[in-house]
Amino acid sequence: MTRILGVLGLLVLLYAVLFSTHERAGSLSNLIDVANYQGRYGLITLGAALVIIVGGIDLSIGSVVGCAAILFGVLMMDGVHPYAAAPLVVLFGGAIGAANGLLITRLKLQPFLVTLCGMFIIRGLARIIAQPSPYRGTVSLSNVREAHTAFEQPLLSLRYYLIGKSPVDGELLFPAQFFLLLATAAVIGFFLHRSAHGRYWYAIGHSELAAQYAGVNVNRHRVVVYIVCSALAAVVGVLLFLNEPSIQSDNAGVGWELYAILGAVLGGCSLRGGEG
Repeated sequence: MTRILGVLGLLVLLYAVLFSTHERAGSLSNLIDVANYQGRYGLITLGAALVIIVGGIDLSIGSVVGCAAILFGVLMMDGVHPYAAAPLVVLFGGAIGAANGLLITRLKLQPFLVTLCGMFIIRGLARIIAQPSPYRGTVSLSNVREAHTAFEQPLLSLRYYLIGKSPVDGELLFPAQFFLLLATAAVIGFFLHRSAHGRYWYAIGHSELAAQYAGVNVNRHRVVVYIVCSALAAVVGVLLFLNEPSIQSDNAGVGWELYAILGAVLGGCSLRGGEG
């Protein structure tokens, strides 16, 4: 609690300095924009926190975000409806998490090694997915509208519900991504602290051997955690595509895994596992 109060105090101080030095910092549109950024970073932070709690690490989060954003745009350019493309992208992220989890649990490879290699592999996959595009690895909302004008209105509606932008003029109306973060955090927090499986995750991170002796299927729970982490990263990839005018396969989500891990540690997680 002391650590959380300290971080909160630092945050209040930073905002006070910002408001006193920048006249537009306190404007409603800027606050909504900042809240949306916090929502995106917060979602991947929740995923990283779960992995850290069970004693693991995931360095592929940023690459999953970028690859998911590219895949989401390419699917829509190929004729897939936005409301069908988004679940497919989330399933793609979950499949990556399952692959990471199985490599770690079945082959007994180090999480650092698996996810570090995965970071480069998934980044390369994003380039391959974007390569057939005539836009040289860049996918944008304008590309989607040009390819399928019939999907323009559903796409804008999706942006309204997930981004909080007006379907008419694109003005930010409310911090939809921050609300999504709060709802997701409430669900995960309830699961961690009010369910047996959540307690299992803490037990695995604290002592894997003790959890095994207690009858916990450690491998299965670890795979589930990695699936959730990558699925959340894929959700953020969808949000990133809807929020930005264009996405480049080379730099979308680069370094975001560091933000996620830093946020998890500042939020109370221990890199030794079992705490958070």
